[in-house]
Amino acid sequence: MPTLTSSKSTTYEQIRSYLGNEADKLLNHTCKVPKDQLTIPSPKWIDTITMYSDRNIRVMCNLQRLFDTGRLAGTGYLSILPVDQGIEHSAGASFAPNPIYFNPENIVRLAIESGCNGVASTLGVLGNVARRYAHRIPFILKINHNELLSYPNKFDQVLFANVKQAYDMGCVAVGATIYFGSPESTRQIHEISEAFSHAHDLGMGTILWCYLRNNAFKVNGTDYHTSADLTGQADHLGATIGADIVKQKLPTNNGGYKALNKDKQNYGKFSELMYTELCTDHPIDLCRYQVLNGYNGRVGLINSGGASTADDWKDGVITAVINKRAGGMGLIMGRKAFQRPFKEGVELTNVIQDVYLCPEVTVA
Repeated sequence: MPTLTSSKSTTYEQIRSYLGNEADKLLNHTCKVPKDQLTIPSPKWIDTITMYSDRNIRVMCNLQRLFDTGRLAGTGYLSILPVDQGIEHSAGASFAPNPIYFNPENIVRLAIESGCNGVASTLGVLGNVARRYAHRIPFILKINHNELLSYPNKFDQVLFANVKQAYDMGCVAVGATIYFGSPESTRQIHEISEAFSHAHDLGMGTILWCYLRNNAFKVNGTDYHTSADLTGQADHLGATIGADIVKQKLPTNNGGYKALNKDKQNYGKFSELMYTELCTDHPIDLCRYQVLNGYNGRVGLINSGGASTADDWKDGVITAVINKRAGGMGLIMGRKAFQRPFKEGVELTNVIQDVYLCPEVTVA
C-alpha cells in the first residue's frame, strides 16, 4: 500500500476554525432523540450487528475488510470515494476541471493515497484496473446509473452491470441507486432487491443510494428532495430491501409530507410527532431522523459530500460533523476531491476523515 500523503491529524481547534461561526451550534448541540436509543458505529460493528443478521460469513468478511482499510480502519466509520459521475453527470462536465481522472487508475490512486476505506465506481472504471488494484483497496461496483446522453434527458436508474461481474473482479460490495418517488421506482425496487439478494449469496455487502426524484417534491418554490421526513422514509425503504449501508444527501429542511398533502390530501402517511418529538429544525436533529429510519442506526448512514464549491473545506467539515454527531457512519465524497489537483484532493479528504478520528467530536 502506498504511503499516505498526509501524516498530521487535524486538531479539534482546527475543526472549530473550519466551522467558523457554526462551531458552537454544531459542536454543543444535544439531540431531541437521545443517543442511547441508537446503535452507534464502533470497531465491533460486524461482531455486534452483522453477525446476528442473516448475512453469511463471506459478507461478514468482506464488510470487515471494508471497515479495516484506510485511515479510519478500526473505528467503525467509513470514508468512501465514489466516482460514477462520468455517467451520472457526463464525463466531460465531471472531469474537465481535472482531466487526469479520465484515467481510471488515477481514481483508484486517489482513494488509496487519501486513506479511504474503499472506492465505488462503474464496471468500466473498476474492471479496467481490477487485476492491479482490487487486492489493494476494497472495490464497490455501482451496478446501475442514470445516463444523460438520451434526448430529451430522462431520469431513470438502469442496470449497467450485474452482480456476478462484481464478484469476478473481487469486489467487497455492490452499490446501486433507487429514485424513490419516481414513476420508475417500483421497477427499480424490484431489480435492486433481487440484485442485493444475489450479492449477499455471493458474499458481498450492499450499499444503496436512497435518492428522491419527482418534480412534485418541489412545492411553492421549496425543494423537498432533501427534507428529513422524505429522505428518512427513503432510507427506511432501502433498509427494507437489504441494504447494509444507506447513502443519503444531508437533509436541508423538513415537512415534505405536510407540503405535499396541502394539495394532494392523500400523499403518504405522517404523524405530527415526527416533527415535534423526533426532530427539530437543527441540522443534526434532521440527520438523526435519517439515522433513526435506518433501524435506529443498525443500517449505517453515510451522507454524500455534494458538489465542489469554493468552500469545500468548510462544507466538508460541516457535513462530517453533522453526520458523526447525528450517529451516522461516515461520508462518501467524490467531486470535492477529484475536481481539484491530486494533492489537494488527498488533503481535503484527510481533513474530513479527521473529524471521525477526533475524540472531542462526539455523538450528540
